[in-house]
Parts: sequence; structure tokens; C-alpha cells
Amino acid sequence: MKKFFLILFSCGIISTTIVFAQENLHPNKDNIQDNSIVAPESLNEHLATLLHEWQIDFSKSDNMCRQGANVVFHDSVYTQCLYDMPTEMELSYNQVVRQYIDMYANRRRDMVGYMLTIGKYYFPMFEEALDKYGLPLELKYLPVIESALNPVAVSRVGATGLWQFMLRTGQGYGLQINSLVDERRDPHKSTEAAARYLKDLYAIYGDWNLVIAAYNCGPGNVNKAIARSGGKRDYWQIYYNLPRETRGYVPAFIAANYIMNFYDKHNICPIESFQEMIALDTVHVENQVHFNQIAEVLDIPLSDIRRWNPQFKKDRVPGNYQRYALVLPINKMYAFLEKKDEIMNFRRDDYITHRENTDGYLASSGSSVSGNGENVYYRVRRGDNLSKIASRNGVTVSQLRSWNNLRSTRISAGKNLIVRKKAVDPAVLETDAATMAQQPTNPETATKTVNAYYRVRNGDNLGKIAQRNRVTVAQLKSWNGLRSDRLSVGKQLIVNKKTVTVEEPKPVQQTAETTTSAKDGSGIISNYLKQQLEESTTDETEVVTGASMEAE
Repeated sequence: MKKFFLILFSCGIISTTIVFAQENLHPNKDNIQDNSIVAPESLNEHLATLLHEWQIDFSKSDNMCRQGANVVFHDSVYTQCLYDMPTEMELSYNQVVRQYIDMYANRRRDMVGYMLTIGKYYFPMFEEALDKYGLPLELKYLPVIESALNPVAVSRVGATGLWQFMLRTGQGYGLQINSLVDERRDPHKSTEAAARYLKDLYAIYGDWNLVIAAYNCGPGNVNKAIARSGGKRDYWQIYYNLPRETRGYVPAFIAANYIMNFYDKHNICPIESFQEMIALDTVHVENQVHFNQIAEVLDIPLSDIRRWNPQFKKDRVPGNYQRYALVLPINKMYAFLEKKDEIMNFRRDDYITHRENTDGYLASSGSSVSGNGENVYYRVRRGDNLSKIASRNGVTVSQLRSWNNLRSTRISAGKNLIVRKKAVDPAVLETDAATMAQQPTNPETATKTVNAYYRVRNGDNLGKIAQRNRVTVAQLKSWNGLRSDRLSVGKQLIVNKKTVTVEEPKPVQQTAETTTSAKDGSGIISNYLKQQLEESTTDETEVVTGASMEAE
């Protein structure tokens, strides 16, 4: 027996006591020992990198609290504190959990101090989504081990964002991912998707430790571990059959719950930021706009706009593609609405460099325009001038003045200008007549005309719509009964007519397979997750790829 002094605390009550313990005292029956586990990637991230990607200014912080030396407690203290926490999830203690507690409390204590401050912004958001879906609130600490609360974190295998979604998983839960936008980096949308994903996993396993294991390595790998363990459905009983990354995942999660609640017992304190938490709101953007345009007109630091809107990867909001929500402080949101036109036109040619059309370059290199030339129109906006419009469309100012009979360079907002003359193949003009003249060759089939529609957007005109759909302005006006070139935003236009052959429908036989599929579709588990589970039953090869892996 050894005799030694320890400072013990029972989750808030500090006392000094003498503890008599054997050399190998272990509080749990099933003692897990594992020196081959791989720590979650976020725990190995350099603090300097995190400070840059968190985009929060800690340099001028004036902390009342000063980090002291770490205090090490006896196993029984950690065991009791975890057991006493008011959680739905089982937070059990063992030696692997102890390794991660020591890592947070000792080697990564500075990171914990910063995350405590960043958590003031994120944790209420996480709790709201978890509560909405009836999930345990302690899951709010999952992003602590997934990403170290870094919204732009990208793992070595491509898992992205606070919740480290892989591309397929994110898309399966409705997150939009393209070259300009990655909603895995959107704190609100990714949190909503993560809550739905966790709820679906719980419907499969009914055990939260298995759920977060499946969240890490995919349900396919967890199912294989269950099978190799003889059907056991307890995380600690299938522990050694899981991928190495996942073995350390649940212990790291338990340790994160401990350290985020009892950090002060280890002399860790929040490292306060110089930046104050400010009230934010969203404004919907329906035009293409660059962060620099917003920053310069509204006098907001570019880094702040990036921090509030990490989902926009290239500092550009493609509102011309679809409507997006932009996060701004409430006072700046009203300023954005008041100065919207000024923002959209501010140095537009410098920041929005994609050209809508380059036919002008082809025409200027020697192409001739026949008598069947089609006018391409542009509606003048506030802040436009002839030089800017000419440059954008690859023509000269003199050409614009000639085509539009302008006596000066002055133009007024709202005026439609001819900005290009595009040659039209005469054969195209007769396409409709030739199509309508065709008769069905099979007497047992019928034909019908199918209209293709387009909803008019801001800045559209007949010339632009005609060019986009490879028809003429005359055709558009004829199909839609238009007497003038004026269009209303939101109006639906017929932009094409196609004659199709209609065959007699064949009776559809109800099969057992289609009946089963329809029945399964009424369940709460998403189609994406069902597909993943089906793939895992046919693929016996174990795939280990790191954080937030998918079962391929």
C-alpha cells in the first residue's frame, strides 16, 4: 500500500484528504488499455493555425484570470465527476479517457482556454438545434473534438466545417456544395444537418456511444465491428474491432465533456477576446456581390465579414444563381438595405470579373454580321456609364452610340441599350416552322407541344433571354403575346416549344420491391443513410479514412 496526499474535489466541493491506494488501483472492472489509438485530428492542430482560422483577435485581451499549473486528480475523482454530470449519454471512465483528460488539461490547455471563449458564440446555437430534435445537449461538445470549433477546418480526407461533414454526407443532408459556396462551413445549416444525422443514427443503434462512433467512421464500419464481436452492441465491448481513429473518438468526447465543465479545477480559464459579441442578423442577397464591395461601402473589416460568413469560399456571394443569406451586424444590415445599389455597383468590374458574353470579341476579330442580326439588350443600372458597359460587353463606346443613336455619352438608369449585334443563322429562324410541319410517322402515336418556361429575374431583358435559349426576340414575343420589350420581374415566359411523341401508357405492375420501397420511405431515417447501410452490407472491405469517414 502506498500513502500519498491528493487534492480531491467532488464536482465543486474541494477538500484535502489522505488516500490509501494500491499500486494498480483501477476504478472500472473492464479496464481498457490502448497505446495504439490515434488522437482526433483537431487535437494535433497547431494553435497558431487555429488562431488564424478562428479569425478572432486575442492579441489585446486583458484577462483577469491567469492560467495556473495543472492539477492532477485521482481516478476516483474523474469517475465520480463524470458519473454525476446530468447527462442522458453514458460518460464512463477508463484509462483511455484519462489519457485524453490529461491531454486537454496539460498539453492542450491553451487551446481549451481559447475554445471556452469561442464556445460562448457556438454552444447556444448547438443547444438550440439539439433541443429542436430532442437530442442530448451534451452533444454540443462534439465539434470540440471534430474541428476544435473551427468553422473552416478541413481534415486530411476532406471532412469540412465545425461538424466535419464529408462531401457525400453533407449533400445527403441537404447542404449545398459548389465552387463558391460550401454550406458545411455554415455554422447554422451544418448544425441543423448534424442534428438530423445524429437523430437518424440513434434510430438505428439506440445507443449514444455507438451513434457518435458511427458519426466518426460511418455506420458501415460500426456494423462490421458489431458483427466481428458476435453481435454485441456495447461500444466498449466492440472497442478493439473498431478502426483505430474511432477507438479514441468516444474517449476524447467524454474527456471534452469533462474539461469543458471542470476546466477551473485544473487552473484553466477562458482567454477573453478583445472583440465583443455583437448582435447579428441575416439579409437575403439576390445579386452577385463581393465581400470587398460590402466592406468598403459599409466600412466593415473584411475579416469580420469572412468570420460571419465562412460558407462563401471565395469572398463572393453568387446571389444571381440563387438567393443566399448574408450574416451582418444588425446596424450594418439596415445600412446594407439602404445602400444596396451602391454596394452592387461599387468597383463592380474589379471584383465581379466573369463576363456574361464574349461574342463581341469574336465579332471584332473578323466575323461579319448579316442582315439577320439580333440585338442584345442591357438595362442600364445606377452607376453605369458607356465605358463600363462597353468594356463589360467587349465592344467600343462608339459602337454603343451608333447602335443606340446616342448624341452624347449621358445615359439614364432603366434605359434599354443595344450592347451587341449577334449574327443569326437564317436556318434557325425557320426551326419552329419545320418542327411544326413534321407529322408523326406512327399512326398509333400522337404528338403534343411542350412549352419550356423561364421566370424573369432582375436585370433580364428579351435580348438576353433569347440569346440564352437560342431563339429570337420575335419568337419570344409571339409565343408570349408581348406587344413591347418591357418585362416584369417574376413573370413566366415561354422560351421554347418542342413537339414530342406521346405513346399510350403501359399499365404499371405493383411489385413486392416497389411496395417495400414505398413503405421504407415513410421512416424517419434519411434515404442517404439507408443507401449507406445497404452499401455496407455488400462491401466486406474495411475502409478507415479518418474523422467523419463514410462507409464506401
